Amino acid sequence: MLTTNNQYLKTTKMKRLDSIPTNKIERVSKLVTTGVKIGGNYLKYYGQKIVNPETAKETLHENNATDIYDSLKELKGSALKVAQMLSMEKNLLPQSYVEKFSLSQFSVPPLSGPLVTKTFRKYFGKEPHELFDTFNPESINAASIGQVHKATKDGKDLAVKIQYPGVRESIGTDIAMVKPIAVRMFNLQGTSDEYFQEIEGKLMEETDYTLELEQSEAVRVECAKLDNLRFPKYYPELSCEKIITMDWMQGKHLSEWCKEEHTQEERNKVGQALYDFYMYQIHGLHKFHADPHPGNFLVDDNANLIAIDFGCMKALPTDFYTPYYKIIQPETLANEALFKELLYELQVLRPDGAPSEEEYFFGLFLELLNVFVDPYRYERFNFGNPAFSNAIAGLSEKFANDKVLRKMNGNRGSKHFIYVNRTFFGLYSLLFDIGAEVDIYGFRRYID
Repeated sequence: MLTTNNQYLKTTKMKRLDSIPTNKIERVSKLVTTGVKIGGNYLKYYGQKIVNPETAKETLHENNATDIYDSLKELKGSALKVAQMLSMEKNLLPQSYVEKFSLSQFSVPPLSGPLVTKTFRKYFGKEPHELFDTFNPESINAASIGQVHKATKDGKDLAVKIQYPGVRESIGTDIAMVKPIAVRMFNLQGTSDEYFQEIEGKLMEETDYTLELEQSEAVRVECAKLDNLRFPKYYPELSCEKIITMDWMQGKHLSEWCKEEHTQEERNKVGQALYDFYMYQIHGLHKFHADPHPGNFLVDDNANLIAIDFGCMKALPTDFYTPYYKIIQPETLANEALFKELLYELQVLRPDGAPSEEEYFFGLFLELLNVFVDPYRYERFNFGNPAFSNAIAGLSEKFANDKVLRKMNGNRGSKHFIYVNRTFFGLYSLLFDIGAEVDIYGFRRYID
């Protein structure tokens, strides 16, 4: 893995963390302190609103985003993972939050050298310099669950990912803290624990580096046939439940690469590799990388995509995949009876629902999917076209302000939608940033 010199300098100048709050009292206290700061921001806002109403709201968003992010980056773990996920929701959050939370993808305070050494001694019984020929104690990349160090061994450049202490143990606490906030923000009253259990289960998997090692190697082998896509090699003998060692991959983070000047041919090449990677996994393997943020992808000097970090993988059971695949076909949207049947099968419509609810959700999902499946109406589709991105943004804003929707309680849709929707909208967002035009059905050659 490689970050740019600017990112490296930002990371190395950051305050080192000698400890991370892990118990419930410490983590709740941190959030309470943040709440006090936010309360102060609102007091300032009401004063500024009288003097300068044009900029007061923007200043409020900036101050709140800064205070919330500063709190989450010290908590790390699943609390910071929430910020990482929210940074992808460009259509739902004010820009100040998107910009600040996007730092959680690869730029947060790293662990101190002594804490890193302590982790190695605990799991290997040795210090880093005893395992590697060289080991840089300064982290190159620090994110929500772990940080990366550069090392060498037997002439190979290696990336060593170290999990923050206490991350796994704090997941239950973090979910308990986030749940009431999410219930209020997204009107989830009446929602069963099934959705929250799905998220908690995935977060637990992400903190199991032994599982991640297995998944990473499986993806590397299964997706080796895809063009313009590269993966690091993994080293089990230098890995354990809290540490993963892999090849050091030369490249730039995708978000950085997108901001540079590149030809349309290069953008299409990178975008096609990304699109094929996801479509092959979803439709060929029925198990996919469910964390599509730019910190998990690099681009090399030849415009090849490098995929890293396979801690979050989502398997699609047949009883979900089959109706889901059918409902995202454009012809299904023109068949009212089939569309309604599939909505019931996917638990969007429920037998105990009132006729008015059935009519409402039928119309809502028909409108949503008509935008969502638009790329599948073409052989080639330009994801960089602002009209497509604006259509998604328009729907997001409409649903966010829909008073009828906010009054609807209870589960709507299978739990599998959580990571499937996150992945598709994350993929669309990345393809928009890349500005890629892709062959929509070209991935089928890898399956057929």
